[in-house]
Amino acid sequence: MISEQELAKLSLEGAPQIKVTPPGPKSQEILTYQSEHESSVVSYPKGMPMALKRGKGATLEDVDGNVFIDLFGGAGVMAVGHGHPVVLEAAHKQIDDVTHTLDIPSETRQRMVEMLGTLLPKELNRVFFGGPTGSDAVEQAFKLARYTTGRWNILAFEGAYHGMTGASLAMTTDSSHRDGLGPLVPGVQFIPFPYKYRNPFGCPDEDVDLQAAENLERVLSDSHSGYSKPAAIILESVQGEGGTIIPTTRFMKRVREICDKHDVLMICDEIQSGLGRTGKMFAFEHFDIVPDIVTMSKALGGVGFPISAIAYKEKLNTWPAGKSIGTFRGNMVAFAAGHAALKWMSENEIPERALQLGEKAMKTLKKLESECSIVGESRGIGLMMAIEMVKDKKTKEPASDYAKMVRKYGHQRGVMIEVGGHHNNVARLLPPLVITEEYLMKGIEILSGVIKDIEAGKLK
Repeated sequence: MISEQELAKLSLEGAPQIKVTPPGPKSQEILTYQSEHESSVVSYPKGMPMALKRGKGATLEDVDGNVFIDLFGGAGVMAVGHGHPVVLEAAHKQIDDVTHTLDIPSETRQRMVEMLGTLLPKELNRVFFGGPTGSDAVEQAFKLARYTTGRWNILAFEGAYHGMTGASLAMTTDSSHRDGLGPLVPGVQFIPFPYKYRNPFGCPDEDVDLQAAENLERVLSDSHSGYSKPAAIILESVQGEGGTIIPTTRFMKRVREICDKHDVLMICDEIQSGLGRTGKMFAFEHFDIVPDIVTMSKALGGVGFPISAIAYKEKLNTWPAGKSIGTFRGNMVAFAAGHAALKWMSENEIPERALQLGEKAMKTLKKLESECSIVGESRGIGLMMAIEMVKDKKTKEPASDYAKMVRKYGHQRGVMIEVGGHHNNVARLLPPLVITEEYLMKGIEILSGVIKDIEAGKLK
């Protein structure tokens, strides 16, 4: 396993360093230009106002010279961190050779397929590269399931985030993304996910997972449930934007059994949770199951190059040539960078380290939960962690304003995170997997200080 000393070389030294409270004057000038010339839909600079200059490892520097500890990781994209030298070397070499080939094969493309073959279960032996985003991967899984089964409906879960394009948005439950758009792609229906902290069933909390699974069995078995037999069930192996909701093994195994019983495909969305994030190369491996289709993107491109893919079982390899096409379904630089990143991660046991480091971090976050009246629950798996903010522990009243304050004041003190959850009240941590233990614990210490200051009424 790679040493902390080697990992420290990948990031900027001495983080965080706040020279001027962000946004500084140079950042503000660029932010103003963006506001005046780009779309009003731009969002991330609203929560973390800054203009970036460079990134290195688990650190980012803005144009005013502020250096931040990155616990956001580009929403999970930057698994090997910003500017990883091995990945950049591979990308630079590929740029000099060829960058765009559609789906015409090459040695670079073959290396990427072979690498995925070493990481995925042997049952998932077919790979298809779609468009450049995670939403594209979900769209391809959606189409393959419909085409192969001849059925139209898809079952998804409450709390899901699967993307922002037509079908992927239809499978996403956040009303803030859906409201005002009218009817979306038809045929998608939702059922509750086993969110233990906010029990949707009223049963004993320890039974939430079984209740959620048996509810799935019920809607598939009961001819009066209003749910026609679907082509597939799609779920995130760990819900991300929904608030880092981690299912149990018995829930996932039961879902697999139910899918097999009813001849329904199981799609695991690993766009955020996959590729080492949770301590396994794929999060579904924690639960001892194999889905029929898995979606991938984000970290697949190494250091942010756009790429997505699905992997699926041989029995689903039913598409005729040209049934699903796209101009950017073969980004050669992304193939080269992604292969280099995955190879480096495997050789240096990065997923295993993420699991160990996450366990250490969760001890501190659980201590924060026990000490703070406004922390309802801290939860996590590997380096995918969350702090759910509440007004009151007993009522569990969501505190979205507190979560946004954690992001705002954390940023001002040199730490970057994002906010999510059913009520937008969850502070979410997705650091690069190459972050040192020192930087991770320092970042959590800063966030803990912000939360305690909010609790004490010191911050507004």
